[in-house]
Amino acid sequence: MLDEDIDYSDIPPLTDEFFEKATLRIPAAQAKNLIQLDPDVIAWFQAQGSEYKTLINAVLRRHIESSADQQSA
Repeated sequence: MLDEDIDYSDIPPLTDEFFEKATLRIPAAQAKNLIQLDPDVIAWFQAQGSEYKTLINAVLRRHIESSADQQSA
């Protein structure tokens, strides 16, 4: 079936009001990949090699573990 065979006439137009009320919903499987890093930070990690995402995760994990150790002391 081609797009030209589909009747869109009964679908109301999307107005500015629709977009003002709309919210972005990202499936949990994709949300795990969302993080904002400063450009220089991501560039530094990328310069460390192709496994930079694993390195970022390891650095964050060490920070969590270090924080937990400090809180329990």
